[in-house]
Amino acid sequence: MNKIKTMPTPWRGGVMVLGMTAVLSIAGCFGGSGGSSDNSSAKADSPKDDQELVDRYSEGRTFTVNPGEFATDDMVTAMIQLRPGDTLEFGCGYFELYHGLLIQATEDVEIRGCGKDETVLNFRESDNVTGLEALNVRGITVKDLTILDSPGDAFKLKGVKWGTLLNVRAIWSGGGDPITEANYVDRLNVACTNPPMDKGDPTPDYVPSSSAGRYGIYPVESENILVDNSESIGASDAGIYVGQTNNAIIKNSRAAYNVMGFEIENVQGGEYDNNLAECNTGGFLIYDLENITQYGDTSVMLNNVSSNNNTYNFAHSGIVSAVPRGTGFITLGYDNIEIYDNVFEDNSTAAIIYTSYELLDGKGKTTDKKLDPYTEGLHIHSNVMKNSGYSLPAPNMEKVTGGEIETLLPTLIGIKNITNPGKGAHIVWDGLLDDYDAECGYPQNANGQPVPKDENGKPVHTNQHPNPECHYNAYKFNDAGERKLPQWGSCIANNDMDDGQAYINFHGMRGLELVTGLADFDPKAIFSWEGLTNILTGPLEFFADTKLEDHDCEKLYGRTLESLPRVTIPPFERSGSIDPAPSQEFINQLCEAPVKPGEINRKALVVDCPRLDQYNLFADDQEPRSMPHEGGVPFVLNSKLFSDYATKYRVAFIPPGTKAVYKDGQGGGNLNGTIHFPNGTVIAKTFAFTDEDKGTEELIETRLLIKRTSQSGKAVWSGPAYSWGKDASGKKVATLVPGGETRSVSWSYTDKQSGKKLQGASDSYAIPNQSQCITCHSNDDLEAGAAPIGPKPRNMNRAYEPESDFMGNQGQGGFDRVNQLKYWVDHGLLTNVPDFGQIVGGVAQNLEYLPRWDDPKEDLELRLRAYLEANCQHCHNDKGAASNTGYYLDHYRKIDAGYGICKKPTATGGGSCGKQHVVVPGSPDDSIVSCRVGNAKDPQIKMPPIAKSVVHAEGVELLNAWIESAGDADYENSEACGGGIGIFKSLAP
Repeated sequence: MNKIKTMPTPWRGGVMVLGMTAVLSIAGCFGGSGGSSDNSSAKADSPKDDQELVDRYSEGRTFTVNPGEFATDDMVTAMIQLRPGDTLEFGCGYFELYHGLLIQATEDVEIRGCGKDETVLNFRESDNVTGLEALNVRGITVKDLTILDSPGDAFKLKGVKWGTLLNVRAIWSGGGDPITEANYVDRLNVACTNPPMDKGDPTPDYVPSSSAGRYGIYPVESENILVDNSESIGASDAGIYVGQTNNAIIKNSRAAYNVMGFEIENVQGGEYDNNLAECNTGGFLIYDLENITQYGDTSVMLNNVSSNNNTYNFAHSGIVSAVPRGTGFITLGYDNIEIYDNVFEDNSTAAIIYTSYELLDGKGKTTDKKLDPYTEGLHIHSNVMKNSGYSLPAPNMEKVTGGEIETLLPTLIGIKNITNPGKGAHIVWDGLLDDYDAECGYPQNANGQPVPKDENGKPVHTNQHPNPECHYNAYKFNDAGERKLPQWGSCIANNDMDDGQAYINFHGMRGLELVTGLADFDPKAIFSWEGLTNILTGPLEFFADTKLEDHDCEKLYGRTLESLPRVTIPPFERSGSIDPAPSQEFINQLCEAPVKPGEINRKALVVDCPRLDQYNLFADDQEPRSMPHEGGVPFVLNSKLFSDYATKYRVAFIPPGTKAVYKDGQGGGNLNGTIHFPNGTVIAKTFAFTDEDKGTEELIETRLLIKRTSQSGKAVWSGPAYSWGKDASGKKVATLVPGGETRSVSWSYTDKQSGKKLQGASDSYAIPNQSQCITCHSNDDLEAGAAPIGPKPRNMNRAYEPESDFMGNQGQGGFDRVNQLKYWVDHGLLTNVPDFGQIVGGVAQNLEYLPRWDDPKEDLELRLRAYLEANCQHCHNDKGAASNTGYYLDHYRKIDAGYGICKKPTATGGGSCGKQHVVVPGSPDDSIVSCRVGNAKDPQIKMPPIAKSVVHAEGVELLNAWIESAGDADYENSEACGGGIGIFKSLAP
């Protein structure tokens, strides 16, 4: 007997049906009411024919959450209701929270506590990877609280316009005893006195741990971001990290015991002002990553202190794992940086490391040709530098033995430093710049037109541009092929340095190829200070030079680089596109109105009714598998999202007298979008679990997607979910569960494609809350709100056949078994369809077609692409929730680095599984994607992050089979995995 799950914690067992007085007021993705403050109301166009009888909107509410047994329930109830002018307020104290705080598709909201020492939100046992996440929000302020022990990122803002993080802290307990309610008062404020320079060293203040989450504070793909008076402690990647963002200011903040303290990545217009980085591996970083949404330019760093950043590197993998401990600041492949009025002191490798992708990849070998591998326009002046480069870290012999030799870099620097052997310096440069490539033409977009350029002639690329054949660099050189200086060089002058070594140029990796070229060597004997010294003997030009005057631009060119502009954030204004919450009275008025037999209660579609039957969608209000009213049409998909082996029943209700419009990806017009549905459309999807042995099929949930019209006149999709149960009289009823629900389920049936018997059970089947639904259904390339993602023409080009035979010929089981798209055309539901051509086996030959991923008769690569599109692509595209990863699975995308082939992870943390590349052709065991798809329990690792509680064994088998075959395929970038040499591909043959 299937039952609602009961567990000791309130979230995992007690939030299945939230307090009805709170949840009946939810209006899909854009509504809700209830709260502790006085409500103001607003009038709008009424769905009634004459006039409104009650106030429609309620605005400016405050939802209060206090510590205690039901804190998670109360938080979820509040977060899914936040609309313009609303506030979610956490009381003072220590909170045990079992679910992430997710704010989506709203504007002008505030999340606040009592202060970052007074309000502590512990997410240690959360079933979500992120503590607080804001997605596609316009105007959000988060202030006065601490997030503790989030499995992944602590604070994440993605797709946010105007976001402020004020007086917040991200902290992980680290490798010591956990921070608890009993000790948090004493543990939150972490000092920096004696960081562990090597693993195992005593560390009196804090014990770092690679099991901590990735990022403390992480605004990404956003605009107009302010991080002020905030702090991050213990992140296994970066503490305060702003990525792929326009206009970002980080000020008055502190980072300690993170791998990197502060990062600005692919940002256009960034600023560090008056921050403190101490006891990290590295203090500050400004750089560009390859193969992601945008490339950065122009950041300033002033009035900061970077001190004692000497904690050993405890990152899992990726670029950040190569940062040597003792780095005050590092830059990589980013143009136009001004660093002034800062203090760098007691950093054991260098105050500043100035480097390029050539060092990592080799000259001309950087795969992403849109990325300029070199940092230029670097202006370092008026800083104080003390006690730099006094103790270089030794190589990590465990990684070196495994072929990851990046940790040899500090040793190489020390050997090359002929002036002060074995030491670093205040400023360390790899000495690498590109030469003029006269043969490389200006890059073009996908339509063969020149890409945009800035005022200097530099191409302004996005990920939507195709990868050029070469790195265009003519803008850096004059007609004679001479570099334009100082604009495309670096200026270093007027810095107050102590008596330590000021500068070295170590000439890149010159010399280390001698080591990697040796055969039959003992790594522990050679990859050591003594071993390298014995090998690296040669002419003096091998060694570093120390001529800092090579960067004295006033002396060399009679001028220096101009000061860069400070970042300004324009005032916030509401867009007006997000409706305030509907009032409870308005919802009751519509949902409780009488409905004629056979007619849908269309007036109620503007709100989320408390019960599914109030919409009158189906002939039998207790049976969503019965025939739909008003010409609703059942449909199925070729390849569907895996949801714990659930059977699904889908119905589209297109308003009478209207038609959907056929739009596909052929010709590039609608790459990831679905058929275009008219306003008023409802798409219903019912999830059931089949037991053939018992002859049962239990209904679990029905989700709706409703295309509404907002107060501003814009179309928006809303996505209420209903859980099936029984009322007091024993009647089956589906009740609104906006806060989500956890159920126990089991299945036993024979798969129609493979003939395999599928059996299993889960106590953790999750009906997502409404904020989670939007994560997958709300992308920038789709319509607003929870837009549909399944009914694409290529995924519907097939004959209708129910996923289960349970209904026989009854209800939707008896629907016509013909090509679905042709049925829609023949019945006046779909227009703008190309010529079908012949229909063979139910498939229209002239229309695009997505194969069934589990059909062994189909091509392996096509099946794999279909599976990833159905399960991952809705987030993994350059407009989706995972766009910041640079891992894109669009149906028409070329399989190359963007599709994961030898792609380095954007972030590390547990999600990288300690591996170096997303897909390693021929080796599933070395591929991050195999690890993540094969995990269903760890929120840091599992992918997809929602919609499954068990591993999809057949999907993992398909993925691994393709990765095995990819070792023999001619995919672009396949050679970039480096044969196990780690990120320094420059050393590969």
